[in-house]
Amino acid sequence: MNSQKTSVNVNGRDYQWPSRPVVVVCIDGSEPDYIEQAVAAGVMPWMQKVVSSQGSDLRADCVVPSFTNPNNISIVTGVPPVVHGICGNFYYDKANDREVMMNEPELLRTPTIFKAFQDAGAKIAIITAKDKLRRLLGNELSFGDDGAICFSSEKSDQVSVEENGIDNVLDMVGMEVPSVYSAELSEFIFAAGVKLMETQRPDLMYLSTTDYIQHKFAPGSDGANSFYAMMDSYWAQLDALGAVIALTADHGMNAKHNAAGEPNIIYLQDEMDRLLAPGAARVILPITDPYVVHHGALGSYATVYLPDDADVDQLKMQLADLDGIDAVYGNREGCERFELAPDRMGDLILVSGKHVVIGTTAARHDLSGLDVPLRSHGGVTEQVVPLIISQPVSGLDQGRQLHNYDAFNVVLNYARH
Repeated sequence: MNSQKTSVNVNGRDYQWPSRPVVVVCIDGSEPDYIEQAVAAGVMPWMQKVVSSQGSDLRADCVVPSFTNPNNISIVTGVPPVVHGICGNFYYDKANDREVMMNEPELLRTPTIFKAFQDAGAKIAIITAKDKLRRLLGNELSFGDDGAICFSSEKSDQVSVEENGIDNVLDMVGMEVPSVYSAELSEFIFAAGVKLMETQRPDLMYLSTTDYIQHKFAPGSDGANSFYAMMDSYWAQLDALGAVIALTADHGMNAKHNAAGEPNIIYLQDEMDRLLAPGAARVILPITDPYVVHHGALGSYATVYLPDDADVDQLKMQLADLDGIDAVYGNREGCERFELAPDRMGDLILVSGKHVVIGTTAARHDLSGLDVPLRSHGGVTEQVVPLIISQPVSGLDQGRQLHNYDAFNVVLNYARH
């Protein structure tokens, strides 16, 4: 730790240098009700202590679209997508006429908090569930001996000191490589985080899970409570090792099906083909990523690219009349409303209701992997997330709307260390 430093500035914000290790956890898909119900069921004793007496139980808004990539990157840069540029898991590169996963570091327009702290002498450790996020989270970090550590559970058997700052992770953790579609993918993160805290004691640690469990299990269910009990046990260990912990989420989760358990889907490409001409508009679903078994690439948010001669105002009115669509915005108003980068959004932005998802056409969505009724996210109804700090917080403006990308700001600048 660099004892000469008192603060670090990145992306227009000052962050106080931690006097002891700080761990920020992004619990993928964790609406506040998951924690509240697990605490009420008595399966999270550490969390019960934190929210009742030891720490601070706050609430925050996530970024909309409420998907993984834009929110994780907002958390680790401390700014919204209009600044850092990552506006979804997936976008349409109009200039090159190609649909692109937003996993490439060159798409980032700002440095991360990790980069700024490493440049100032801090030891950084980042563990994420899926490898799709790893290179974005570790962008511009120095690895090798005495460098940062950054790896994923998914590819934990393929790590090297040169690329990840660590090797022999499986031996360190004592677990096999977990399935991408499992609770163990997230448990591996916490087991590894505890080992690193015991052996290397990083100044800043970031742990980002997968929402596989939340897609399958509602708050208060046995499956959900078991998962949250597991996380609670690891957070208690990190706390006992002297870390200050901040817990937030990238988005919430809601049921997206009818009483019969069938998904409530608006096939937006079909609607655009009906309103214009087949293929005249292009519907992009920013939830799309390589791991769609548990949600079928169906979320409550979409953007549409229109032909140059389209009547945008008329289309907005027609689409707003569709049952299940909550809001339709033009590019400028939608990007202002959700703090998005206009050049990475279409001409229209649509948000569906709490229990409704947006698809393209039925033929493009494989729902065969849905072994339980659909639960998903993406809209405003999944925007409220926890922001829980393991220590008391003081000095925050009571009228300020907190966001999940305030997590590092709150834990470094306002929490007792």
